[in-house]
Amino acid sequence: MLADKDRMFTNLYGLHDWGLKGAMARGAWDGTKEILARGHEDVIEEVKASGLRGRGGAGFPTGLKWSFMPKESDGRPNYLVINADESEPGTCKDREIMRHDPHLLIEGALIASFAMRAHACYIYIRGEFIRERERLQAAIDQAYEANLIGKGNKNGWDFDLYLHHGAGAYICGEETALLESLEGKKGMPRLKPPFPANVGLYGAPTTVNNVESIAAVPDIMRRGAAWFAGLGKPNNTGTKLFAISGHVNEPCVVEEEMGIPLRELIDRHCGGVRGGWDNLLAVIPGGSSVPCLPADQCNDLDMDFDTLKDLQTGLGTAAVIVMDKSTDIVRAIARISYFYKHESCGQCTPCREGTGWMWRVLERMAEGKAEKREIDMLFDVSKQVEGHTICALGDAAAWPVQGLIRNFRHVIEERIDQYAAKPIPASVPVAAE
Repeated sequence: MLADKDRMFTNLYGLHDWGLKGAMARGAWDGTKEILARGHEDVIEEVKASGLRGRGGAGFPTGLKWSFMPKESDGRPNYLVINADESEPGTCKDREIMRHDPHLLIEGALIASFAMRAHACYIYIRGEFIRERERLQAAIDQAYEANLIGKGNKNGWDFDLYLHHGAGAYICGEETALLESLEGKKGMPRLKPPFPANVGLYGAPTTVNNVESIAAVPDIMRRGAAWFAGLGKPNNTGTKLFAISGHVNEPCVVEEEMGIPLRELIDRHCGGVRGGWDNLLAVIPGGSSVPCLPADQCNDLDMDFDTLKDLQTGLGTAAVIVMDKSTDIVRAIARISYFYKHESCGQCTPCREGTGWMWRVLERMAEGKAEKREIDMLFDVSKQVEGHTICALGDAAAWPVQGLIRNFRHVIEERIDQYAAKPIPASVPVAAE
């Protein structure tokens, strides 16, 4: 279990003052000027050495991503954009940071922007997060007032921070669609290359990072890369916010070490699975876009990027969705499938057409109104969507379907058999007029 002294998000539950005074009492903004005095490259190297991997889903090494930004300006400014769109079903970790510990994010934004030679940062916040935006804006105002950010601030790096409210589109969580939306255009993903580090916001070099990734940076710089790298597992270091929902006795968001066993996470923090561990049917380990795992693979499961990748799923945002044996797993995945159909921007044909097709087939399978040969056909179509679209929404729509077929094919087949075995109702004679 993670020791209290190693926690970074010490006001995760909002029990203390969210404002500047409270944040400073918990250690925020302590020695920020000295951190910046170490130089751009030193900050990047420290984040690299910590092993921090992106907390937004992909798990790409954060320090390495920062190093792609140009060191010399060609006349264009550099930008940091923070992705606070958090629209993945099951995920609600960044929300807790923004409403309960916003100064960790603001200080992290300053340090990260300095490392990448950016003087401006934009936070793109989810459309439904009204109160979170108000809280975050109030914290930004406090930081300006205290001269911690802004032109000529006491930390020695000119830095402006802007908060931009989205309109509630899932696709705007994809980094290039987010940039399009931020520029006032329709939120549709861009073709890559060029990558944002070369041509991003307003055509300038840009790095897009997740809220949790940026909020972790001040503690890494204060406590040192070795401290962070000493937590978790090799290549999966540090602490992580896990959001556990579904059929557990006490759903929660909790900070734990990377690589914590799933069973320990659920039993220790959530009061166990509803009806006991033996009542577990399946777990979606990282938000609705990753493939589900059956109960027999969950007994000794470590919650980290590499372990889950080896099981053909992913840690994603570490939003653990627990399903007990009362769940209709086919209908649950059909519901997820409908979400991705609804949120597809329609730019790519495989996603625009494929998401609707997969949902319609799953709806029939949930009732048993299908043929067994269609199961392989559905899997084949999911493979034609996956990897054939501009952004990863196609993958996000395909993976839950693939997980269902890989692990619960027998349930679909039983449903089809049950429907086929139903007696055909006798036709009712039509009365003559």
